[in-house]
Amino acid sequence: MSFDWINDEIQAIDAVAMQAALERQAQLTKPPGSLGRLEEVAVRLAAMQATQDLKLNNIQIVVFAGDHGIAAEGVSAFPQAVTAEMVKNFARGGAAISVMAKQLNASLEVVDVGTVVSPGEFEGVVDQRVAAGTENFLKQAAMSQVQLEQAMTAGRDAVLRAKDKGTQLFIGGDMGIANTTAATAIACSLLNKTAEELAGPGTGLDASGVKHKASIIQSAIEQHKKQMLGQPLEILRHVGGFEIAALCGAYMTCAQKGIPFIVDGFIASSAALVAIYFNKAVRQWMFLAHRSAEPGHRQMVEAMGIEPLLDLGLRLGEGSGAAMAVPVLQMAIATHTQMATFAEAGVSDQD
Repeated sequence: MSFDWINDEIQAIDAVAMQAALERQAQLTKPPGSLGRLEEVAVRLAAMQATQDLKLNNIQIVVFAGDHGIAAEGVSAFPQAVTAEMVKNFARGGAAISVMAKQLNASLEVVDVGTVVSPGEFEGVVDQRVAAGTENFLKQAAMSQVQLEQAMTAGRDAVLRAKDKGTQLFIGGDMGIANTTAATAIACSLLNKTAEELAGPGTGLDASGVKHKASIIQSAIEQHKKQMLGQPLEILRHVGGFEIAALCGAYMTCAQKGIPFIVDGFIASSAALVAIYFNKAVRQWMFLAHRSAEPGHRQMVEAMGIEPLLDLGLRLGEGSGAAMAVPVLQMAIATHTQMATFAEAGVSDQD
């Protein structure tokens, strides 16, 4: 398959629908701005869906799973076997995102893009393994160009499957031991920050573990700097992960196909940053779910220029924070579409 799709045009949001939504918000029986960011969310969704008859009842959640060669450097508190074990847990309905998907009546799919150990065949698990984990990026590039293309295309494929089912919202999740190390390396390279500034505990490292992790990341960045040259896809190829590449491909495809998407936390944000740095127009189809407890996320959020919907101290991944943000979007739609206008209610407005 050709990789030319990455240059496909980003679909424009509907400016007419956005203006109509702004005008409707001004007529609803409430003081202007009193519903805060719910108003902004409703207006953006109206522009995305190109209608005032907003709906959000067909939601697709896809968790991408992959392992990281950098785990060999002792940067995670958990062994790599956990990645495949969690894929099984997702499929069996025992993970947090599985519970949340059921609560939201959302479809849940897991895509294995590169676990070290294959979890086997499970209903709801798509096998698109690029390799048994990425390479150790302290020693060489995390993936080849062909592998990068395969991983990003796996993300695209997931969105196209969702589009065929008429999805109104796409949520991408991640699972992969040592993926906060890859995400931090990506963020440092894009934002020109040091690993000491952005590295955090991930799944539970202590202070000495975080220091070691930052040292490994900084050494790897220095090694690859000349090859990456600030190019977002080269940064992703050299220090990223298969599941991060898949998320990046998914976000780009959502924007190309006109599908709103919610970015989850730290790992997903690194993928979103790559997509935005590659084509800033991707940003207009994006909601940011929450502010992660991972220390470096604040600076990633600032770079994306989108305020998170929630701040709950989350750091799980899996798309869990994005799932939690869905009711906020649904409430924005409900108030926008179901509230009476001043004229309908016979209530005098501020005039």
